[in-house]
Amino acid sequence: MNPETMNPETLKMLAAGLAMGLGALGPGIGIGILGYGAMQALGRNPEARGPIMTNMILAIAFAEAIAIYALIVAIIIALIA
Repeated sequence: MNPETMNPETLKMLAAGLAMGLGALGPGIGIGILGYGAMQALGRNPEARGPIMTNMILAIAFAEAIAIYALIVAIIIALIA
């Protein structure tokens, strides 16, 4: 690897990209699993639509909060570090 191409600015942007990419991977998988489980539950018991959807949306919001934290860390790495 050429030492001129691996300057601190390049490494900072690489770290920010990795932080966001890896930080969004878990919530993305989690939201997919939540949606899958909710659709299976609705298929088995359609009358329970209200509580199932409420709990699914709440859990998706919590999972999405993790991705937002990863975004904030990536921005901090890119702009401040």
